[in-house]
Amino acid sequence: MKQQLIYKLLMVLLTALLLAGCQSNSNRQLLDDKKLKRADIHYQIGLDALYKNQLPKAFDELMKSEAIDPNRPEVLDALGYAWRLRGNLEKSESYYLRALRSGAGSSTYNNYGSLLLESKRYAEAKVQLEKALDDPRYRKQFIAYINLGDALMGLGQFDHAIDAYRQAGAFNPRQTLSRVKEADAYVSQKRYNYAQALYETLLRENSLNRSALEGFVKLLTLRNDKANARKYLIAFIEKTTSRLDRAWASDELEKLRQP
Repeated sequence: MKQQLIYKLLMVLLTALLLAGCQSNSNRQLLDDKKLKRADIHYQIGLDALYKNQLPKAFDELMKSEAIDPNRPEVLDALGYAWRLRGNLEKSESYYLRALRSGAGSSTYNNYGSLLLESKRYAEAKVQLEKALDDPRYRKQFIAYINLGDALMGLGQFDHAIDAYRQAGAFNPRQTLSRVKEADAYVSQKRYNYAQALYETLLRENSLNRSALEGFVKLLTLRNDKANARKYLIAFIEKTTSRLDRAWASDELEKLRQP
């Protein structure tokens, strides 16, 4: 009888301890959830500030988020981009590497590859950009293909670069940047006729495509066809509503007048 009483007391005590432990775990989980929610709020505010080019505010909010949740990949990626905007490429690289170690995916590989391009580290950039393209679910593959094309151009692999630019066009036919870069690649190969045909096609589609016009004017100048270059620049000046674009085109006209 006495043993039964002791057994019951032990069971009651054990149950109480288990309940206390469950309550403690529940409270801890609630506290962790609140912290993570606060970290996410700081991240979202920081990201919005980053898009609005409010760099000090972006740093403030993103660093607060990092302090609460130090290994969140998207926060580290955003800080990598923020440091790049500030001009500190070394700091930017360190954050991208931390993000990748924390499990970041294709977007960070693409961003890091773009950073390496800026530093003219083309072979390293190629590796990162190919990793970005490993995931077929990545929604901005066209950007990674454009960056990959730039890396291949830097390595002198012009044909492969053109293939990458065409892949970008296949993934996003609405953008024209990949076709402009393809035309630029033909110029680098001295395939001037092909380049000119592509520039002219782009400008027929949109006569205010400044990127295409920039490349075309350089090509026409190279081919000593200044009359045609002047014609396109004058037409651009008459149509554009951008003061900056008009100023650029006017400067290009002045250069063509020089002997």
